[in-house]
Amino acid sequence: MIALGIEGTAHTLGIGIVTEREVLANVFHTLTTEKGGIHPKEAAEHHSKLLKPLLRKALEEAEIDMEDVDVIAFSQGPGLGPCLRVVATAARALAIKYRKPIIGVNHCIAHVEITKMFGVRDPVGLYVSGGNTQVLALEGGRYRVFGETLDIGIGNAIDTFARELGIGFPGGPKIEKLALRGERYIELPYAVKGMDLSFSGILTEAVRKYRTGKYRVEDLAYSFQETAFSALVEVTERAVAHTGKDEVVLVGGVAANNRLREMLKAMTEDRGIDFFVPPYDLCRDNGAMIAYTGLRMYRGGVRFSLEDTVVHQKFRTDEVEVVWG
Repeated sequence: MIALGIEGTAHTLGIGIVTEREVLANVFHTLTTEKGGIHPKEAAEHHSKLLKPLLRKALEEAEIDMEDVDVIAFSQGPGLGPCLRVVATAARALAIKYRKPIIGVNHCIAHVEITKMFGVRDPVGLYVSGGNTQVLALEGGRYRVFGETLDIGIGNAIDTFARELGIGFPGGPKIEKLALRGERYIELPYAVKGMDLSFSGILTEAVRKYRTGKYRVEDLAYSFQETAFSALVEVTERAVAHTGKDEVVLVGGVAANNRLREMLKAMTEDRGIDFFVPPYDLCRDNGAMIAYTGLRMYRGGVRFSLEDTVVHQKFRTDEVEVVWG
């Protein structure tokens, strides 16, 4: 079977076409800015403008026509309302026009599910992106959230710090480059609360220290990463110990950070368990993960009516009953 997936929860519009074993196409375009953040209305307009050309590009890359698609999936949430509505409307239109079944996919679950295309079986997933930071694992027929941010996602924290430094959006790659030139660690708030995390304190203090002009930007970037990533690894290790699972996956846009990969790899090696990071194009927001998860859901018996395709801006990961195995 072939599935087409449309991703559009935030700044990235992605369209993916997959089978259960192969990505046939995975195209995307991200709205970026030199200064400031992303406005939901601007992102939605970006998605509306590029949806048709990206769809054509994906079909050409996969060397198929819409008639060859068996199921259409879309990111139902969580995300920015205007963006979600654009992709949901497009998915409905395609489903009606070509008489195809439609599946709404939880964006967070899709990030973990795509790793199963590569032989991962039952992992603890560290999902780190702009708007989301969660430690997830499948228990009792649902993806349970074993730990999450209590305020902002790690990606948003990094991007906000980057904006304060005047280096634009997205800030992750630029902060990582600055951190490589860091020479000393500057103490910043380390906030792990039970199994949950908080990044607002480290962000506020890093910005305060930067504004004093007394600290090298490179040292602050290095210290920001070391502190925040240590907290992420700590909570992930606790989830591994609690669940007894022997696989850890790192997903989401921040998975591109090599320092975070190094720290997780060291933790999993110490515990003698497997660690996996998908190819970057499948870590970031992308349509292939939506298509793949939608296909697995459909083959597992999940069915949606058009009335079921209403978007959910605050779609909780643990709301979804995982019946597809």
